Amino acid sequence: MAIRLDSSSLVTIYGGSGFVGRHVVQALARTGCRLRIAVRRPDLAGHLQPLGSVGQIHAVQANLRYPDSVDRAAAGADALVNLVGILYEGGKQRFDKVHELGAGSVARAAKSNGVSTLVHVSAIGADAKSPAHYARSKAAGEKAVMKAVPGATIVRPSVVFGPEDQFFNRFAALARMAPVLPLIGGGKTKFQPVYVGDVAKTVVAALQGRCKPGAIYEIGGPEIVTLRDIFKKVLHHSGRRRIFVPVPFWAARMEAFFLQMLPNPILTVDQVRLLEQDNLVSPMAYREKRTLKGLGIDPIPADAVIGEYLERFRARGEFAAMGG
Repeated sequence: MAIRLDSSSLVTIYGGSGFVGRHVVQALARTGCRLRIAVRRPDLAGHLQPLGSVGQIHAVQANLRYPDSVDRAAAGADALVNLVGILYEGGKQRFDKVHELGAGSVARAAKSNGVSTLVHVSAIGADAKSPAHYARSKAAGEKAVMKAVPGATIVRPSVVFGPEDQFFNRFAALARMAPVLPLIGGGKTKFQPVYVGDVAKTVVAALQGRCKPGAIYEIGGPEIVTLRDIFKKVLHHSGRRRIFVPVPFWAARMEAFFLQMLPNPILTVDQVRLLEQDNLVSPMAYREKRTLKGLGIDPIPADAVIGEYLERFRARGEFAAMGG
């Protein structure tokens, strides 16, 4: 169900202070609607205030592991957007609690508060039969959402890139420190990187009713690239040269077993399992126009954006091109 995006409407965004959240908040603020940002630490969401006008953006406390707080954040809203997700488990942040139980809490809060417009951001690769716990928990979250709100819109992005991403930035940081880059599985895994601004446009389109109720939209960029291609892009834009070393999946899983014990692991066993499957928009989504193009959104290619924020990884940072 669509809502009117203007000063008369209130949208609650769960996880609005994160990487994707900042861009969704900015896109929605431009429509004039009022935004309630539901986050665990409202005191750390002050950076969102300049994205809107005075009083337009307000942060409240909510934790998906506590349904009562989720319900309070939904009260009086015209629409809900759930962006909460984690890339790896740590402490109390577990895939099942965040992706499945958390998503279910948001959907049930929508139902109990009479909010019929719900957008849930999941991920391409969500599959109940996947060997990766991340993908299984994403699929379970989608199921919980549809059970409570059958007319909800689910958005599945491929890997998301942008200035604060954990994709190109992470590989560029690795290239800055390591003399070789590991091509896990030979670097043949395919991706369809999508610009974070295009993800935000999709959320806005869903709230405006331009998506089919109860449908799953798969969004990817205009280019299909392999892991090897991605490393080449990173090296090109960061002005570095590195040797590529193919690493079989079994060897990568062994290495990841130890790396995942670090506080902020660069690789986990679950992530290696994800790399064993391509991360692409499905042919059926194209046929049914459940894509960016189907929504009339012209996707932005990675090369048009990543050079701007990978400059800092050059040997002399962003000033390397100036010479002297």
